[in-house]
Amino acid sequence: MPQTSPRERLSLYTHRTLSHDVAAALKASTPLTIRTTNIEPTPAPPPSPVDFGSLDNHHVKNSHRKVAKSDDPYIKLLVKLYAFLARRTDSPFNSVVLRRLKMSKINRPPMSISRIVATAGNEHAQKTHKDKTIVVVAKITDDTRLLEVPKLSIAALRFTATARARILKAGGECLTLDELAQRSPTGANTLLLRGPKNAREAVKHFGFGPHSHKKPYVASKGRKFERARGRRRSRGFKV
Repeated sequence: MPQTSPRERLSLYTHRTLSHDVAAALKASTPLTIRTTNIEPTPAPPPSPVDFGSLDNHHVKNSHRKVAKSDDPYIKLLVKLYAFLARRTDSPFNSVVLRRLKMSKINRPPMSISRIVATAGNEHAQKTHKDKTIVVVAKITDDTRLLEVPKLSIAALRFTATARARILKAGGECLTLDELAQRSPTGANTLLLRGPKNAREAVKHFGFGPHSHKKPYVASKGRKFERARGRRRSRGFKV
């Protein structure tokens, strides 16, 4: 007879005891009736409408401003107005105007009358954008190089005195953005324009490395200023 360890003998005794107890309980109990029913499998939950694991740029932060940092009460009231319009209408125009109202002044560059005329006041544009209100979320300035100003309807944050006078003299109109909201709450029949954001003097100095054509920070452009290394091939290299 093979030798068994105490652990194996305890396991064998426990198994025999439990089997005897279960058999006795089954004899004493009433016979069981087993019913078979057709159990339908639980349907799988519907797939999510958006697969968040495969979204592109899901880790990229939205850097748009959430509130306006300006202390101008007029801009604060306009933000409230266009936040309401963007929330209660399906027009993307109001969302764009709201986003631009929250921008810094660097990102709201002024726009001159001459640029507006070149964009929307020429013969081809007048046919395409006839009777449309030009919307600029910035200041409108005058340009003395422009000799004739056509009839224009412009809505903007503010106008310079000479720009307003020339527009009104040509039979046009100068609207504020709250007047535009009363006339066109969804931005229908409008043309949204922006000024040149990179036309600042500071942007001319931006860039890195040679041949990027960035403007140097020099005190003067004379004979004795930055004319050696980097500016002549005989002095190392020339940019």
